[in-house]
Amino acid sequence: MDLKYERKNVYKHADGKQLEKIYEFSEGYKKFLDNSKTERDAAITAKKLAEENGFKPFSFSEKLKAGDKRYFINRNKNVFLIRVGTESVAEHGVRIMVAHVDSPRLDLKPNPMFEDSGMCFLKTHYYGGIKKYQWTALPLALHGVVMLPGGKVKEVCVGEDEDDPIFYITDLLPHLSGEQITKPAAKVIDGENLNAIIGGLPAVGEEDEKDKESIKNAVLKLLNKKYGMTEVDLQCSELCFVPAGKARDVGFDKALISAYGHDDKVCAYPEMRAIFDMDESSPHTVIAVFADKEEVGSDGTTGMQSKVICDVIETIANSLGANPIEVRYNSKCISADVTAGYDPAFASVYEKSNSTFLSCGAAVSKYTGSRGKNSTNDTHAEFMGFIRDILDKDGVIWQTGELGAIDIGGGGTVAKYIANLGIDTVDVGVPVLSMHAPYELISKADIYSLYLACLAFCK
Repeated sequence: MDLKYERKNVYKHADGKQLEKIYEFSEGYKKFLDNSKTERDAAITAKKLAEENGFKPFSFSEKLKAGDKRYFINRNKNVFLIRVGTESVAEHGVRIMVAHVDSPRLDLKPNPMFEDSGMCFLKTHYYGGIKKYQWTALPLALHGVVMLPGGKVKEVCVGEDEDDPIFYITDLLPHLSGEQITKPAAKVIDGENLNAIIGGLPAVGEEDEKDKESIKNAVLKLLNKKYGMTEVDLQCSELCFVPAGKARDVGFDKALISAYGHDDKVCAYPEMRAIFDMDESSPHTVIAVFADKEEVGSDGTTGMQSKVICDVIETIANSLGANPIEVRYNSKCISADVTAGYDPAFASVYEKSNSTFLSCGAAVSKYTGSRGKNSTNDTHAEFMGFIRDILDKDGVIWQTGELGAIDIGGGGTVAKYIANLGIDTVDVGVPVLSMHAPYELISKADIYSLYLACLAFCK
């Protein structure tokens, strides 16, 4: 018996066959990530994969039975995958896995378009916690939808294909930035200056020669031709800029992945794959959730503070003749969210013995929050013991840690909102470096370990 705790490196304990599985799993993840840069994209991808795996549309009015596999897309941005088991949900509750699929980005303002100095721009309002200076001088893609009069929807995705144009936010050249570089990092770039260039060619025509906004007019003509939209339609749109380009392997050994949106799709993909791949003989009723709005407080109809999850549980309970309150009380949840991986380049903001490390397995966090465990779910010992036992039983390599040193900062997850419903909840996720940067870094070993953890939870 080992009396001392020792963190394990997944790669050091993997044989050739296991290493092959890790790399193969990561290829599927990269494809998912490239197709799911926004929560709307993720919902479309999840629906397609769910149908391929035998899931059918969910209805709140239907009577579910053991063996049913259902998917529910809430307002095109929030996904529920449901598998109904054979055991009593009144006695055992349901097994819930929740990850969020929104990521920091630059949303368009309601009236975003303007022309200045021979260029046409779109004004943005950043979404989630970002370092604003990281979003300049970067190739950007435009994703989202525009609502035309009469309810017609136009989908927009420009900047991802090799032949597409990209969009761009300028930064100040070093030759003139003497004053700029003396400012605190938070002030180097002003939020109101995160304006993306979308055009530079004036419209040509007799009337256009007198138009002081001929470049803007030319862009509007292009948009009208392609999408049938006018400028006012931007007020009824959900469009955002995200980094252009695909997920890429990092290092000569390709052990790591750099990409936009690891937070938190690196947890969404393993939970989705787990509910698809779980053993048909499992008695548990399982729900996997893709949540929206986590980066801005989980409010709104598609966030985890909405009542939708209770409605789904209530539908399951009523179908199986159980009391919804009793079902919630006996349910168990993994809040699958990322945590801050230890970065030796910034060692002073971590407490090393209570940090998570890349390639050392799924990260179990008893609590998140900040400064005195403020605004967090603090998982009780009994449930921590339950999670440890199911992971150890299946040989899953895992680790524990906090999100940085105590007085430095911190962060939160959706765990507290689920726990507030009376459901035992713990954070289990993946360590990330450069979190909330346009391109983040994770280990292939950790995402595969989380997949194994989710499978063990579903058994």
